[in-house]
Amino acid sequence: MSCASVVALLTCASARGRATSTTLWRRAKGPSPSDNKSRPPVDDVVAPSAYRSVLVDTDSTQPSDRTDAEPPANPASSAYALPTSGRVAYQGEPGANSFAACLEVLPGMEPVGCQTFEDAFAAVQGGDADLAMIPVENSIAGRVADIHHLLPESGLHIIAEHFMPIHFQLMVLPGTTLADVRRVRSHIHALGQCRRIIRDNGWATSVADDTAGAAREVAEAGDRGVAAFAPAAAAELYGLEILAHDVEDEHYNMTRFLVLSRSSVEPPVDGGPAITSFCFRVRNVPAALYKAMGGFATNGVNLTKLESYQLGGTFFATQFYADVEGHPAQTSLGLALEELAFFSVQLRILGTYPAHPFRSQIAEPASNALLRPNSVH
Repeated sequence: MSCASVVALLTCASARGRATSTTLWRRAKGPSPSDNKSRPPVDDVVAPSAYRSVLVDTDSTQPSDRTDAEPPANPASSAYALPTSGRVAYQGEPGANSFAACLEVLPGMEPVGCQTFEDAFAAVQGGDADLAMIPVENSIAGRVADIHHLLPESGLHIIAEHFMPIHFQLMVLPGTTLADVRRVRSHIHALGQCRRIIRDNGWATSVADDTAGAAREVAEAGDRGVAAFAPAAAAELYGLEILAHDVEDEHYNMTRFLVLSRSSVEPPVDGGPAITSFCFRVRNVPAALYKAMGGFATNGVNLTKLESYQLGGTFFATQFYADVEGHPAQTSLGLALEELAFFSVQLRILGTYPAHPFRSQIAEPASNALLRPNSVH
């Protein structure tokens, strides 16, 4: 089936509110550790060139030339332009949620399906694709396994994020009844988001590479005892019937995707709200993490995510992944990153990119500012 046909199916499914979301992508002070003269060197600091000197030259006492830029009155006037042509890699098959995300965010690009996340990363690294659309976390099932191990070592840069509502349909061969179903098949994260219906019906489960692939396998196997959880478009693509709609445990089910590129493309400092993602390892000394993160508190930088990962199959080396609000060219975040670098053995900036409009719906109420008296406004 042609890509145009798949797009048409997804558009029809979206109109019924079953498969995809409406397009959300339309967007157009504390002490600095530089005062310390006897700090140890940072072993590995990787950052975009625009602010590399802030992190590498840790003994510098020159005043910073950053400014705390206020978001523009009309964020659309400084819209962040993503590519309108080329190829975007994703894990899965046509009809999967990652495929739908490609169509929503990058409608002018050709989606290229890959069997694994590693393959999607490799497609961009090798030049077979220009970008990759990668899911990183879900509001029900949590973080997507392995992504935060793959991303730091990939050499790719985060240039955008996308939040997409996720709904799963129970799909079967035509004529199948609920009593016929004995097993349900889907991606491991989809199964984790639909535990209630699985438990209530006593079904066995089996894991597929992706949701659309599970639907295709059900259609090809011809076994009425096996069903699939997948987006509605997959049922139309593979000739299945939907036995139950929106079977996820929570109707408010959201997945966050990252757009990855070989090149770092940052929004302007005055281009509206931004997110900066990075990973780091702290020195093996008492209170190292507490001290490393202290600069974000003293400089009023909001930390939206902090996760830890074990490295190399051991429990000795721990890597942290973090998202913060702000642009490194702003004084507050620049100083916080400088302090983090001082207490880290490795700091790698993964990207600075526009905050998705959905974040405004989940932002901390303005009335809570009283709880953070040191916030920089």
